Amino acid sequence: MEFPTKKGRIDWYIFLPVVGLMLFSIAFVYSASASIASIKFGSAEGLFVKHTFRVLLGIAVMLAFSVIDYHKYKKIAKPIMYVAIGLLIVVLFTNPLNNVSRWIQLGPVSFQPSEFAKFGMVIYFAALLEKKQHIIKDFKEGYVPFLIWTGIICFLIALQPNFSTATVIFLIAIVMLFVGNTNLLHVLGTFGATMLLAFVYLTSTQSYRLNRILAYFGDQEMLSSEKSINYQLDQALIAIGNGGLFGVGPGQSRQSHLYLPESYGDFIFSIIGEEYGLFGLTVILAAFGFIFWRGLKIAKNAPDLFGYMLATGIIITFALYVFVNAGVNCGLLPTTGLPMPFISYGGTAIFFYAAAIGILLNISTQAGVYPSNKQYNDLNPDY
Repeated sequence: MEFPTKKGRIDWYIFLPVVGLMLFSIAFVYSASASIASIKFGSAEGLFVKHTFRVLLGIAVMLAFSVIDYHKYKKIAKPIMYVAIGLLIVVLFTNPLNNVSRWIQLGPVSFQPSEFAKFGMVIYFAALLEKKQHIIKDFKEGYVPFLIWTGIICFLIALQPNFSTATVIFLIAIVMLFVGNTNLLHVLGTFGATMLLAFVYLTSTQSYRLNRILAYFGDQEMLSSEKSINYQLDQALIAIGNGGLFGVGPGQSRQSHLYLPESYGDFIFSIIGEEYGLFGLTVILAAFGFIFWRGLKIAKNAPDLFGYMLATGIIITFALYVFVNAGVNCGLLPTTGLPMPFISYGGTAIFFYAAAIGILLNISTQAGVYPSNKQYNDLNPDY
């Protein structure tokens, strides 16, 4: 079935599912956070009220960015990267929370620079891929600049330490370079070398990262020596198992009563599974799948290569985060702390996700969804 979009109008087939997920997240977060909020704030509505305000503000941010011509970002792409790197450096010198330096405190508001850096890199790479398309196959002139920028961003984020976010940002960069018509051997070489460096990093820094990997692969010695290492995953799987096919019902989760840590954040997907069952999780993933499919249609028919790469980068980012979060909650991937877009409780992430979708919606207004992207198709005749 085709869903045409008229030029000059936002793609409602992306806007409505995204807004729907954001609004439903209010109920999800309330149910998942009521117990911990009662302890922290003396009221079950403590986190619910904050999340509701952020969701509504996020929708306003999305609409605001949807009316800004996306070509404007091309002119400020490089300054955005400089600002992102500057903020990542600043955060390393702030007072750490639980030995982790990931946030900059601006009065009552905390700001996570890695979120800004993630989408800032997508914007800059989209602009740079268009600019360097005539020399993109050349290793020194066309490819190395991307490696340098990616290395700086990922290194600074890994120092926070935030290895999971650094890994996902690296994967976003790799996929954008692959889609951007770079030399496949360069991309594969970069991926292989980075995996080797990542292994060295895992084995030479904090042991808990390596322990999680070993536990994931079923190392019995590790599981017996550190019995709590899989506690969070075990509780998440109990939640999903309790839900069965149709769930125990809204607000009836047991695991959210202080059994499952981060039940309203990184592991809210498990609470949804408990309350709404496999059916609820399937609906959530289907909505994301529809958004991704629609986003790729918009990317394909963007009026220029910058729009194509920008839309592709945004969709890649969301797809990776959804895949990793769902995979971790289901035990398919090693435990790591990445939120579910539009659904998990959060501050900085909600606004940047909303802004990114707003940019995608603006791209959709500047071309119909089904005419061909001639500039990209000329570069990739087999597409």
